[in-house]
Amino acid sequence: MDVMPLLLLVAGSAAVAAAARRTPAPAPLLLVAVGLAVSYIPGVPSYTLDPHVVLPLLLPPLLYTSASDSSYLDLRAQLRPVALLSVGYVLFATVVVGWAAYVIVPGLPLPAALVLGAVVAPPDAVAATAVARRVGLPARITTVLQGESLLNDATAITAYKVALGAAVGEGATWAGGIGEFALAAVGGVGIGLVLMAPLHWLRTHLKEPLLQNTLSLLIPFVAYGVAEQAHASGVLAVVVVALYLGHRAWEVDFATRLQEEAVWKMVAFVLESAVFALIGLQLPIVLKRLGEYQGPAAAWYAAAVFLVVVVARFVWVYPATFLPRLLSERIRAREENPTWRGAMVTSWAGMRGVVSLAIAFAIPSTMADGPRNLILFLTFTTVIGTLVVQGVTLPPLIRLLRFPGRDRQTETLAEANAQAQASRAAEARLDDLLSDERNALPPPLVDRLRTVLERRRNAVWERLGQVNPVTGESVDDTYRRLSREMISAEREVFVRLRDHRYIDDEMLRALLRRLDLEEAAAFREAG
Repeated sequence: MDVMPLLLLVAGSAAVAAAARRTPAPAPLLLVAVGLAVSYIPGVPSYTLDPHVVLPLLLPPLLYTSASDSSYLDLRAQLRPVALLSVGYVLFATVVVGWAAYVIVPGLPLPAALVLGAVVAPPDAVAATAVARRVGLPARITTVLQGESLLNDATAITAYKVALGAAVGEGATWAGGIGEFALAAVGGVGIGLVLMAPLHWLRTHLKEPLLQNTLSLLIPFVAYGVAEQAHASGVLAVVVVALYLGHRAWEVDFATRLQEEAVWKMVAFVLESAVFALIGLQLPIVLKRLGEYQGPAAAWYAAAVFLVVVVARFVWVYPATFLPRLLSERIRAREENPTWRGAMVTSWAGMRGVVSLAIAFAIPSTMADGPRNLILFLTFTTVIGTLVVQGVTLPPLIRLLRFPGRDRQTETLAEANAQAQASRAAEARLDDLLSDERNALPPPLVDRLRTVLERRRNAVWERLGQVNPVTGESVDDTYRRLSREMISAEREVFVRLRDHRYIDDEMLRALLRRLDLEEAAAFREAG
């Protein structure tokens, strides 16, 4: 096996993603653009999106990291709009885009057109969260978009299977499709519910952080594999497990949480970067397979399908946002009043991604070559079109609509009040413990415990303090800088002692780890 193409893909995409952080362009868009450009450089390896790799090996960890970082409580509060988008919109887009393609493309059978509709129906989880993080959308809109993108793949994959069965002559029916969707949805959620408690028990009872993080890396594949083996939705199983484990992450050992956060950030960065680069690199493969559809006709089909995809989302989102409130007093009483600006952003934030392409590449050879190749081409152009057109214009659109920014002062006050309540509880607990003679400590150590507690309690309030007129730093900036300087001085001494063989490398690593933990704690305390 030649590993060099894989190494080039990972290293190149990571470098482009890192460079994107220094530019105004979102990383997904730059990665796609570079992938498109690089795909025609002589000597660049051919990277084919293998659905047998993308769906079981790349999709589960991407879904897991996105879902575990989401808020279960926020998603539950927005369950109705999330369900309308992740189920209702996907089915609506499947039918509308499929019917439009059937009308626009001469000779394209309706079942094959519906396959195309199902393939391009789901917005992408990675693209949605990447853009949402970059542009700073309001919390409610971010939650809805993230929830939609986590759950819609299950609907789209099921709709794709039903439409594909009809397209290749397997006699699929609407009743059978509804039954398959119910089985996939209920089975996926059920398997997730069954797995989440035992997996959490394992996470809390394994004592070695290394073993706990190994388990953490295996969890999304276990959930996805078990569900798919039972012909249920692996997507829903992964999301259910991840939401539960993320909600209960506070019960896991602190060392595991520190390692897990670093590991999953690295995994998400590498996979997200590689996925978007892969999208751009598919251009030569897609054009090579285009076959009988060439020239202006193919360009017209691509533009028409792209426009239908964009317009269909507006047609669904605005009624789905406002009609339920008009018809239900209960919804008006329980839910926050949506605005036309929020509906506008939700409608425009419909970027497609790697899942659509992977499904298109998975279309079997039992479908006629012409429709199969055209579906792949139209999927590719729709993915690229939404990523480029909507991805580039979404940040300016959000700035133009002038959404209210986050109130940092209010957030800091809320954090300070929460810390004050926690500190009072910790102080009371310390007093109770010290009243027991088994917990006797010398006074300097007791003072140190109280000093650490006091520092943690005051750190958030100090963030509201005045800026230093000489350096322009806030109080916590100065605290962080001085802490780093002190720790740096200690670190230099430890290294010098190792170099002079006063201590060995094993002791140096232990001392440096202690300093690293103290530096991380100082960084977090200072905000």
